[in-house]
Amino acid sequence: RASAAAARDARMADRDAAAPEHDDDDDDAGDADGDADAEMGGGGKRTRAADGSAAKPDFPRLKQQAGAASEHRIVLVPPHRMTPLKQNWMALYTPIVEQLKLDIRMNPRRRCVELRTSAHTMEAEVLQKAADFLKAFMLGFDVPDALALLRLDDLFVESFDVTDVKLLHGDHLGRAVGRVAGKDGKTKFAIENATRTRIVLADQKVHILGSVAHIRVARDAICALILGSPPGKVYNSMRTTAARLLQRF
Repeated sequence: RASAAAARDARMADRDAAAPEHDDDDDDAGDADGDADAEMGGGGKRTRAADGSAAKPDFPRLKQQAGAASEHRIVLVPPHRMTPLKQNWMALYTPIVEQLKLDIRMNPRRRCVELRTSAHTMEAEVLQKAADFLKAFMLGFDVPDALALLRLDDLFVESFDVTDVKLLHGDHLGRAVGRVAGKDGKTKFAIENATRTRIVLADQKVHILGSVAHIRVARDAICALILGSPPGKVYNSMRTTAARLLQRF
């Protein structure tokens, strides 16, 4: 019995010796975590302002820095837009050079228009505006309509394919495009006037220029015509939606 008690005491002593020692570094890490949680408001959540709303950052407008490297944009010219580009070159050249203070040139070998910032360029964002202006012209929009992209900030160009709405082939595809255009373009003009947009029909492509809300109304009307809805029904629905948009804004 005495030997059994001695063996039990020896096993307990070995167990106590094998137990891991408490590390002070763990206490320090725990204290640091606790301090961080306390600074963040407890529970890992950041504290908010007194009114409960996060403050919005206010960044100054970017300007072209003196001595900074010039930026470039290249706008490709489709083959069928080469002749209109030559005819309207001065109408495109004047606002880009005189108003936006950019450098522009035509590269006939590569069939593209090259844009570059100059020493007189004041704002960095005008380069992208000029590129969007030229791209809108290359899609088929008239110069006065494309100029609106330079004057207004809330105008965009949206493009989609007729076959994206409904998979059509042959004569069915031609009839769908004809329904969108209408006789002598009357349906297209009606959609443009009702939604305050500009529409270009280029084979199977449809390009819409306007604000986001107006583009959505025009796109819905065009999709309904492609799917086979009667033009009268589409026009009545579109006119109601467009009037509601005008009242909203």
